[in-house]
Amino acid sequence: MAEQSGVLTQIARPYAAALFDLAKSENSVEAIEQGLDRLVALASESPDFARFLRSPVINAEEKLVAMHAVLERAKPHTRVGDFVRVVARNGRLFALPAMIAAFKNLAAGHRGEISADVTSAIPLSAAQAKSLADTLTSKIGKSVSLNQFVDPSLIGGLVVKVGSQMIDSSLKTKLQAMKIAMKEVG
Repeated sequence: MAEQSGVLTQIARPYAAALFDLAKSENSVEAIEQGLDRLVALASESPDFARFLRSPVINAEEKLVAMHAVLERAKPHTRVGDFVRVVARNGRLFALPAMIAAFKNLAAGHRGEISADVTSAIPLSAAQAKSLADTLTSKIGKSVSLNQFVDPSLIGGLVVKVGSQMIDSSLKTKLQAMKIAMKEVG
């Protein structure tokens, strides 16, 4: 899993950097970030859409056509639409969530914020996200922006990654630790 994440990061970084440089030169970082957030929301609300992005079975041309329809409906910033079409044309839609996370990290750094990746079993409500961001801000001493991801396999709890630190309070991890402890006892 860590190896796959490293490959995604290597693919995502240049795309995110190019989009960020363009956004910065056009003074549209915030508008582009909001458009990207809408795409993340679509992927987290629809497991089918998330599977579509990752599917190696659907060819790049079919994905491009489908993404055009999604973009028509989502109506994101023009640059977001152009970016997603390039990513789809290049057959890299599987890495789109990683590209968006990398862009958000660059945007947060540009604003003087620290970005935290938060994975939960179900989407966090706005109040929960704000409470978590406020708590992290008070602990770290800098403004924190959240990149939210959903992984139903966590069952419950959160996995929070800020820089090189990771806090895993997921039920999945706790159950795995209990399983290992029980094997050692028995």
